[in-house]
Amino acid sequence: MRGKILLLSAYDASSHKQWRERLASMFPQHDWTQLALPPRHFNWRIRGNSLQWGFGEFDALHTQYDLLIATSMVDLSSLRGFLPCLAQIPSMVYFHENQFVYPAGVKQRKENVEPQLIPLYAALCADAVIFNSEYNRRTFLAGARRLFQKLPDDLATTLLPRLEKSEVIPVPLPVIDTPSQTTSDNSLLEVIWNHRWEYDKDPGLLLQVVRLITEGKIPIRLHIVGEQFRLRPAEFEQMQALLRQHAATLNRAEGEFGFIDNRQDYYALLQRGDVVLSTALHDFQGLALQEACAFGCTPLAPDNLVYPEYLAAQFLYPAQNQTDSAAQHIFSRLAEWLKIKLAGADLPKADLKEFSQSELQAKYAAVFSRLMIQR
Repeated sequence: MRGKILLLSAYDASSHKQWRERLASMFPQHDWTQLALPPRHFNWRIRGNSLQWGFGEFDALHTQYDLLIATSMVDLSSLRGFLPCLAQIPSMVYFHENQFVYPAGVKQRKENVEPQLIPLYAALCADAVIFNSEYNRRTFLAGARRLFQKLPDDLATTLLPRLEKSEVIPVPLPVIDTPSQTTSDNSLLEVIWNHRWEYDKDPGLLLQVVRLITEGKIPIRLHIVGEQFRLRPAEFEQMQALLRQHAATLNRAEGEFGFIDNRQDYYALLQRGDVVLSTALHDFQGLALQEACAFGCTPLAPDNLVYPEYLAAQFLYPAQNQTDSAAQHIFSRLAEWLKIKLAGADLPKADLKEFSQSELQAKYAAVFSRLMIQR
């Protein structure tokens, strides 16, 4: 079935952009129109996207479409009010994350309930609701239930069953060509931390790990890469100084430090890596870690959040409240894997075939067909 699809991404962060671009590439038979807003000014973006699109993209949104796909940050209920023609199109809302379990630290997000309500309204007015993980879906439903309990009217009985009909289809991983042979230093363990440089990825824990590595003078080269913003946690400056000193002590080249803009260069780093590390306080799929696994890295992640859904126990460390304890667990696992590499043996690998485009394409296609057949 061929169709015209409108895709709206209201806060087009890196994972959101990758998802929409991969989705369109997986279904080239459809005619795609994509509108995306930059990932900044969070509170305005989530509240104002319906105004910006409703009155600024009039011609594009008045085209005849067979399917409307929106990220959960799209104020879909208001947008359909501004443009009633959109209410006639079958719609799917995709949840990359939810604000109910966003970790404390950003004051305006904790005081403002709108980032919770707008995705809730969008989900309730959509014909299909898709989450990128069961963890995301479960915590969203739990958060909605808690919110309903605070309200003076009993909405849970009516609304929760609608939300519970949602499905889980992850963000597909990129298509990986057969890796070419790369030169690797067998006397070092190459560890990659490839997440956003923000507080919710717990740079404090990462700093503790860096300290243990440098104090122990063990041959681990840590690459700290990932998306950065205008403001970044102070821990990264401390890490850079420690890692520079560590490289000098070992008489080795420093690891990568900073965002790698060229995608092929970034993929080349993943291909050379031994371990990919997550210290996240929140992750709803862990796409950066999954991509590294696809290139052959061994994952090491906390034993909570989404990770137990697809990683075996050998790839998880206890996510305890004590930063020092968690850092010690991470350090011990890295030291263990270093010994394995130095002995010439292979590190354990995680099988993430279920996240490949070939595995997920049929699931997305089934949703598209089910919705578009309503036209």
